[in-house]
Amino acid sequence: MIREFHLADWFTLGNAVCGMSALFSTMSYLETQNKIHIYFACALVLAALIFDIFDGRIARWRQKSSALGRELDSLADVISFGVAPAIIAYGCGMQGFYDRIILVFFVACGVSRLARFNVTAEGFADESGKVKFFEGTPIPTSIVLVTVLALATWFDAVRESMWFGEYLIAGFKFHPLVLMFAISGSLMISRIRVPKP
Repeated sequence: MIREFHLADWFTLGNAVCGMSALFSTMSYLETQNKIHIYFACALVLAALIFDIFDGRIARWRQKSSALGRELDSLADVISFGVAPAIIAYGCGMQGFYDRIILVFFVACGVSRLARFNVTAEGFADESGKVKFFEGTPIPTSIVLVTVLALATWFDAVRESMWFGEYLIAGFKFHPLVLMFAISGSLMISRIRVPKP
């Protein structure tokens, strides 16, 4: 199988490795409460984004892409830009029942958006085969959420001190900051068209 990989696919694997490493860093934070681990986790999501940008550019430059590469890219993106941001949010204190529902919704939206893109990409392509626009916001836009979490950590606005506070609704905790994940997820599965660079 390794022989079937193109150069771009190795960058895609770099994306996935960064995403998994971000998960491990968040787990280390939960164990140690040392904020450096959240910074590492957020930086690793940024590194995953860099790998994600380069894998596409390398594939176009070398004019080598494949169905395997497209599926690999989607799976890596789910880890790095779906699961990792949700787990970082959980680590930062969005651990209430309603928070978890919204974080799961966010990841489900990311998975659905990627699946929709893989199925519909050919229909959106022009004569050269290039896709002209995204339907719904791309999942790597979750880097904005990760940046907010990094800033919250920097300002000690995590856990009990989270921005916008914590509320009890029917006996379960809810942090309003988690709504940014609900908005992001909803935009990913929307029909809005985003021009592809």
